[in-house]
Amino acid sequence: MSKDPYFTGQPIFTQLLSLVDKASIRRISSLHGSDRYYKKFMAYDHLVTMLYAIYHKCSSLREVTTGLQACFHKLHHIGMDYCPRRSTLSDANSKRSYEVFEHFYRDIYRRYRHILPDSRSKTSWFSRLYIVDSTTISLFKEILKNAGRTPCNGRRKGGIKVHLLTKAEEDVPCLVKMNAAASHDVLFIQGLQLPIGSIIVFDKAYVDYTQYDLWTKQQVSWVSRLKRGAQYELIEKRAVKPDELNQGIQDDQIVILGHKSHENITRIKARLIHYYDKQSDHHFTFITNNMSMKASVITQIYRQRWQIETLFKRIKQNYPIQYFLGDNENAIQIQIWCILIADLLLKVIQRIVRRRWSFSNLSSMIRIHLMSYTNLFAFLENPDKLLINNIRIKNKGPTLFD
Repeated sequence: MSKDPYFTGQPIFTQLLSLVDKASIRRISSLHGSDRYYKKFMAYDHLVTMLYAIYHKCSSLREVTTGLQACFHKLHHIGMDYCPRRSTLSDANSKRSYEVFEHFYRDIYRRYRHILPDSRSKTSWFSRLYIVDSTTISLFKEILKNAGRTPCNGRRKGGIKVHLLTKAEEDVPCLVKMNAAASHDVLFIQGLQLPIGSIIVFDKAYVDYTQYDLWTKQQVSWVSRLKRGAQYELIEKRAVKPDELNQGIQDDQIVILGHKSHENITRIKARLIHYYDKQSDHHFTFITNNMSMKASVITQIYRQRWQIETLFKRIKQNYPIQYFLGDNENAIQIQIWCILIADLLLKVIQRIVRRRWSFSNLSSMIRIHLMSYTNLFAFLENPDKLLINNIRIKNKGPTLFD
């Protein structure tokens, strides 16, 4: 009989792990000393176990360990020699520093960043665009200080705030910071270094005129919205062309941001654009230091900021972010870093495969068939061919000449 091209000697999980350089993982682990005092459960085993839990959306330590025990005969295929106990995984999440997993993510990102850019966009500014935003994840107990008032029952829940810097054409984080939910967003952009000629877009929660001025000196363009109550002085009113009036541009002005009576506050020159969106019937006020781009292009750049919101939605819908496998800050950060690694590996798969897959369908297929012996890339390139081939073989049956 003809050999099935869709069958392989390795599970799909092993094919995913092949994207991770095991020698590099060991080098990083040695650099951080994360395998010290461990006899069996090394950092690589820890990473593989957490990725298994994330792809299967496990919500407890028992689900993780029993799931691995059920496929014990396949563990050697994914590079593990034994199945960890619940106490082993719990202790590792508590004691092994999350910084080694952060280093894992940065190493994998550097390895595959040349694959990630989406070549479908033809705009000249898209390849230079960076997006900044944060999302807050509520926790089941007061581990990290959360914002807001104390509830009537006196039981406060903690929260962790995840700050992301993404390159628009890559759609994965290139810089990640985590801190307590009560901390202010503006702390993330202070001292942020970007390449010359870059464009960074963020919402009106990030207000730091000193950092804006620093970016202007570094030849970095920034685009944001004017915060309510912000003080500015009108310097010049620029003419708006008829074609931009039809696109919703109402005013294009040059202003000085900052109150002139405050000597300690940095005052900067900026461009103020008033825009009316016909579809939503809303007025928007944008600020930027870019004086050469069309006002309509500035509005398109800010509209692209919504891309990072879809990234947050993708992570929260496809990965176990509601339940954590530990009740301490270190365990929570380890799980978030492993979620980002899992997401990065799936984005690499999505870019490598020529056939266009929606991320939700790809994630579901990986979750259901994670330990199946199926050729991942052959299936993703033409899943219908597998069904047709199986039907043909079933109807035909073995013959003397096969």
